[in-house]
Amino acid sequence: MSTEREHAAYDFAYVQEKWLPIWDTLEPFKSGRADDARPKKYVLDMFPYPSGDLHMGHAEAYALGDVIARYWIQKGFNVMHPIGWDAFGLPAENAAIKRNEDPRIWTYENIATQKASMRRYACSFDWDRVFNTCDPEYYKWNQWLFTKLHERGLAYRKNSAVNWCPGCQTVLANEQVVAGLCERCDTAVTKKKLNQWYFKITDYADRLLDDMSELEGKWPEKVLMMQRNWIGRSQGANVQFVIEGRTEPVTIYTTRPDTLYGATFMVVAADSALAAELAHGSAVEPEFTAYLEKIKAASDIDRLATDRPKSGVDLKRFAINPVNGEKLPIWASDYVLADYGTGAIMAVPAHDQRDLDFAKAMKLPVRVVVETGEEDPQATGIATTGDGKIINSGSLNGLSKADAIAAINKQLEADGLGKSARNYRLRDWLVSRQRYWGTPIPIVHCEKCGEVAVPDSELPLLLPDAKGLDLKPKGQSPLAAATEWVNTKCPKCAGPAMRDTDTMDTFVDSSWYYLRYPSSTNATEPFNRADIDTWLPVDQYVGGVTHAILHLLYSRFFTKVLHDMRMLSFTEPFTRLLNQGMVVMDGSAMSKSRGNLVRLSDELENHGVDAIRLSMVFSGPPEDDVDWSDVSPSGSVKFLSRAWRLSGDVTSASGVDFTTGEISLRKATHKALNDAAFAVESFRFNVAIARVMELVNATRKAIDSGCGPADPAVREATEAIAIMLSLVAPFTSEEMWERLGHKPAIATAGWPIVDPKLLVADEVEAVIQINGKIVDRMNVSPSISDTEFESAALALPTVIAALSGAAPKKVIARAPKLVNIVL
Repeated sequence: MSTEREHAAYDFAYVQEKWLPIWDTLEPFKSGRADDARPKKYVLDMFPYPSGDLHMGHAEAYALGDVIARYWIQKGFNVMHPIGWDAFGLPAENAAIKRNEDPRIWTYENIATQKASMRRYACSFDWDRVFNTCDPEYYKWNQWLFTKLHERGLAYRKNSAVNWCPGCQTVLANEQVVAGLCERCDTAVTKKKLNQWYFKITDYADRLLDDMSELEGKWPEKVLMMQRNWIGRSQGANVQFVIEGRTEPVTIYTTRPDTLYGATFMVVAADSALAAELAHGSAVEPEFTAYLEKIKAASDIDRLATDRPKSGVDLKRFAINPVNGEKLPIWASDYVLADYGTGAIMAVPAHDQRDLDFAKAMKLPVRVVVETGEEDPQATGIATTGDGKIINSGSLNGLSKADAIAAINKQLEADGLGKSARNYRLRDWLVSRQRYWGTPIPIVHCEKCGEVAVPDSELPLLLPDAKGLDLKPKGQSPLAAATEWVNTKCPKCAGPAMRDTDTMDTFVDSSWYYLRYPSSTNATEPFNRADIDTWLPVDQYVGGVTHAILHLLYSRFFTKVLHDMRMLSFTEPFTRLLNQGMVVMDGSAMSKSRGNLVRLSDELENHGVDAIRLSMVFSGPPEDDVDWSDVSPSGSVKFLSRAWRLSGDVTSASGVDFTTGEISLRKATHKALNDAAFAVESFRFNVAIARVMELVNATRKAIDSGCGPADPAVREATEAIAIMLSLVAPFTSEEMWERLGHKPAIATAGWPIVDPKLLVADEVEAVIQINGKIVDRMNVSPSISDTEFESAALALPTVIAALSGAAPKKVIARAPKLVNIVL
C-alpha cells in the first residue's frame, strides 16, 4: 500500500479517503459475533434527531463517546457501540408543512445525510444495529408497550389544563415553555382544557428517588440533584379546612403543620376547579374570569418563580382554621398550582417567602409562630424559614419543630381533621400530542366497550398516508381528518368505533431505545431476554446535560416498569453517565442570527477529521463548554503531522525485543500508557492527550539527539503513540500503524501492557519546610529512609542558614515526600 505520496508529507484528505473503504470491509466494530469470547461492554451515545447534517455539538459528543468505546476495545472488550435516529417529532412535521411534502421524505433524507457524515467522522459504530424510531418495525413496540402499561393501569386519560401553543397547535411540556413562549416558534403559550393520555410515573416516585443511591459516584451529582428536586418528595400532613357555605371540607397539604397557628389566609390555584366553584355566581366572578384569562400564558415554572410579582383575586369566601377556629380569607392566585397537592394552600406569610410577598402585596396580616432569633418578617420583608421554638401557638408553645409536628399531627388525627402525608412535585407524564408525525396511540374508543387496546396481532397500527392530509395545525390532530383510518370496528364487540387520533410524545420513543439495540432486527418481540442479559444494563451512557431530567427520568421509569413485568432483571438502565458541555463561539451559543455559526463541514474540509476530533477532546474536561474561538484545529494538524513523521523515522524491525531499548524512553512510554489509561477511565481525556503529546516530544528528542531511530525503545514509544492516538485520531493512527509494518485495524491492536517496574521513578522531588513554610526542594531516592531523609534536609544550605547554629525543636520526616523542621 505504500506510495511516495504517503511518505512525503502528512495529507489528511488522502489518509481519510484511503482508510474508510478498508474499514468498511474489515468491520472492526461489529459486535455480537457468536465466537467472540471477550468480556462485553455496552457504550451508548444519546442518539441524534435528524434535523439536518451533523453540527459542531455532534462533533464533540461523538468524539467523546468514541474515545470510551475505542479505549475498551483496545483493553480487550467486545464493545457494543450502536447508533440510531430519534426520528419522530415536530421539526419534521413543520418542515413537511413548509415544503408541502410527506415528513417521511425530509426525515429519511436527513438520516441518510447524517449517516454518511458519521461514517466520514469515523465513529466506531456497529452499523448492523441501526434503527430509526419512525420505522414501523420500531414504533410497533412503542404501541405494544403502551398497551401493556394500559393493562396495568399505568396509561390513562383525564381532563386537565395543559400548556397549549397556538402556533404549533399542540400540547407542550413545562420545559418547552420559555418566558411564556413556545421554545420552537416563540408564540405566546396559553392554557387549554383537554382530555389527554398520561403515564402514571407518580406510582414510581419513591423508587425513582430511592434507587438513586445505586447511581451515586457513577452519575454526575448535578444530574442526581436535578432529578431529586424534580421528584420533590416532602413529608407533611393533610389538614381539613371547612369552607363557609360549602358542605365538603378542603384538604390542604403542608410540610409545616407546626405553623398552622400562623396561617392568616388561604390561597387556591386560580385555574383549579375549586377556585371556579367558589367564584361561581358571586359578585367577584367577572373579576375572577378576567384574571384567569390573564394568567393563561404563564407556564408552571414561571408561576413558581420567587421573583414573579404576586397577583390574585379575593373570592370573598372564608375557610376555618381547624386548630383555632379563625376565619381565613380565601384568595385565588397563580402562584399556587392546581395539580400540586390539592391545589390549595394555607398561607403562613411569616415563614414562607412567597406567602409573605403575597401578603404584603394584598395587605394581609402576618403572624410569627416560630421564634428563630431573626428580625420580624413584617418589618424586613424576609420570611424566617429556619427552625426554632414554637410561639403564639397554644399548646405547641415552647416545642421544637420536630416535637411540634409530631404533637399537631397526633392532635389532628385524634380530632379527625388530618393525618401525616407524603407529597411530590412530580406529576404524571403527559404523553399525547396533537400532531401527525409520531407513534399512533393504539386505543380504539367504543361507545359500548369504552377504551379498547388494539390487539397485538394488529400491531403496528400504521400512520395513514400523509398524502391528502392537511398537516397544518388546526387544534386537533391531523389524524382526525383521515376518516377511513379513524372509523374502525371495536376489537371486543365488533361494533362501530373510532381510533384515538393523538400520537405519542417522542420521549416515549427514547425511553426504551437502548433495550432495542441488542435485538434491533427482532420482529417477534421488543427485545430478546437473552440478548438483554448479555449486554444490559448500559455500561456507559454519554450525552448532554439538557436531558438530565426528562429523558433520563422517563428511561428509569420504563426500566422499572419492565422489571415489574419480569422482562428485565435490573432496575437502572445506565450504570455510568457522562455529560458533555456545549460548543460555543466567543462565549455564546452558535447561531446564524448572531453571526457566529461555525459549520462542521467547513472545519472538516479545512483541517480534517482527526484534527477536529483531537481539538474537541483536548479542549478541556468533557463536562465543560468548548469555546471554538479558543481552540486551534490548525495546531492539532501540526501535532498529528509530528506524530505521523515518527512512524516514518523508526528503523528497527517490527517484533524487535523492546526490553533491550534505552531505559529512559521506555520509562516515559510506560508512564504515558499508565497515565493515559487512568485519565480515560476518569473521563479526563484532555489529560490523556497531554501525555501522548509529551511522549511524542520525548520520542522526537530520542531520535534526533538521543538513542537514535534504530533503538527498540523508539519503536515501542511510536507504537504506543499510535495506539493511544487511535482513540481520537483513527485515520492518522491507522496510517502510522501501517508504516510501522502492521496490518489493520489498529483499533483492535490491544493496549500495550504496562511494566510496573518501569513506573518506578529514579528520583522524586521532596519538599523541605521550616515551621510549615516551604523553604527548599530536593531530589531524593524513592527508597530513602526517614533517618537519611532528615540528615539530607538538615545539610541543605538554606536550612543551615535558617537554623543559625541552633538545634531544631523537632524534625518530622515523611520520606520521600516531606520534611518539616520545627524551630
